[in-house]
Amino acid sequence: MELQQLRYVVAVAELSSFTKAAARCFVVQSALSHQVKALEKELGVTLFARTSRRVELTAAGRAFLPGARASLDAAERAGDEAAAAVGEVRGRLTVGMIPTVTAVSVPAVLKEFRDAHPHVRVALQVGGSDTIAAEIAAGETDVGLLGLPAGREPRGVDWRQIGSDRLVAVLARQHRLADHESIGIDDLAQEAFADFPVGSPGRAQSDLAFSAAGISRDVPFEAMSTEILLDLARENLAVTLLPSRYVRADDGLVAVPVVDGPSRVEYLAWSEFNLSPAARAFLRLL
Repeated sequence: MELQQLRYVVAVAELSSFTKAAARCFVVQSALSHQVKALEKELGVTLFARTSRRVELTAAGRAFLPGARASLDAAERAGDEAAAAVGEVRGRLTVGMIPTVTAVSVPAVLKEFRDAHPHVRVALQVGGSDTIAAEIAAGETDVGLLGLPAGREPRGVDWRQIGSDRLVAVLARQHRLADHESIGIDDLAQEAFADFPVGSPGRAQSDLAFSAAGISRDVPFEAMSTEILLDLARENLAVTLLPSRYVRADDGLVAVPVVDGPSRVEYLAWSEFNLSPAARAFLRLL
């Protein structure tokens, strides 16, 4: 069994196509098909059910795939560790981040990292803090930039606090509160809100603050995209609450401090278990 054969099997499984897998692997389809058939013969099982139009993993193929991926990952990791031993960092780095990172400039950090380690391929994934932390714990993401309500720390990962901020009310310029220097949370009691999905850490920051004030608020609009939240506020459809350092006022929006409003803490998160050379180098930089 050769690593190249495993790469071919994984490519076919992910793309459900011998043609597309061959293109990804930069080989002719006949050569890839021959290698897969040779591996099936060696194993004594059929990995793929094939017709002229469909390719699917068989039960044996589904059982084989996790081990094939693990073997490829181990081989790649071995090469990365060998290179790191002589001072060259390479491989892949997966960074999970919330959409409202303000404690660090992600583009600036990545430029510095890229200048120092040009052979590392970086994948950026935007999502919720809980999801990112779970992916780090599962070994699917290397490093995370999280935002959580004040008083709540990341779970299941190693972490370091890197910043904190208060949320501000983002309003359309024609909103009745737009000309106020500051407002209280009770001033927003009758407003319609646009916020992150219920249950997400980004939403929890505001929900906890309103709950502590004994105020029930109406949230008719939910989205993970901050651009959508800002657009809804710009159209005066809703008020949204976002970190003060994230919001940039424009012709259609103003940001008003909420004196007793919610706050959030940003964290750098990772797992010390089996850190890759690229992840170690990224953490050293931060």
